[in-house]
Amino acid sequence: MTQQIRIEFSVVIPSYNRAHLISRALNSILMQSCAAREIIVVDDGSSDGTARLLHENFPDVRYCYQRHAGVSAARNHGIRKAQSQWVALLDSDDAWLPAKLSAQATAIRDNPTVRLIHTNETWLRNGVQIQQKKHHQKFGGMIFERCLPLCVISPSSAVIRRDVFTDIGLFNESLKACEDYDFWLRYCAREPVVFIDRPLVQKFGGHDDQLSRRTHALDRYRIRSLTLLLDSGVLDARQRRQASATLLDKTRIYKAGALKRGRYREAAQYASLAAKLTTCLEQG
Repeated sequence: MTQQIRIEFSVVIPSYNRAHLISRALNSILMQSCAAREIIVVDDGSSDGTARLLHENFPDVRYCYQRHAGVSAARNHGIRKAQSQWVALLDSDDAWLPAKLSAQATAIRDNPTVRLIHTNETWLRNGVQIQQKKHHQKFGGMIFERCLPLCVISPSSAVIRRDVFTDIGLFNESLKACEDYDFWLRYCAREPVVFIDRPLVQKFGGHDDQLSRRTHALDRYRIRSLTLLLDSGVLDARQRRQASATLLDKTRIYKAGALKRGRYREAAQYASLAAKLTTCLEQG
């Protein structure tokens, strides 16, 4: 029988000039069948009236302002402020379906040792649902190897027990993008995740201020993340081989792109990294 313990969530939303979108995200939290204990919006230096919107329409939301420092710094700010045992992440341009937190609370009771639960999601672009590709498929269990090619956990789908951040650290604020990829790798190298195969999150694309649209060459941030992970000492021998092989693939692809665009110094740097990785893999 499911243990009926009380599960409380603090929801953390980083936002930067998203006054035109954030109401949808907030309303989706307020419509949850399992109410959140608190909602924390971290305003990352917005200049679009976000503070006024929240004050007038969402007075119960905990509003925190910081000078513009990026999504990782904003998320981390909110995580530090959170008062619940579980932290639920939500990006300001996404939304939840009403059963999302309830389903995750049940999963927490059913899996008391697991510290990260994520769900499936629906993708919408300009109001039209789009089909996810096979390589975006999501899984539960020990999924480190599946996390290596690209990000397979959506921040907006994840709830994380707060002691995780004490054990493995917060989001890497030096990464302009792919900070979630970096965090999931650090977690999944150590522990399993629970996956709820229900589309309980709506991700909306097509708007001009999407981070993935504004950030050039995302793989360079994945390359940096993998390099940091390999240097961290947390991987076992098998994980090191897997991470090194992925890093080599990404380095070769990025080098080729740099050459194509005439960035020869950058290409030489990545060629050197690729040579070192090839030697390490050949030596086992």
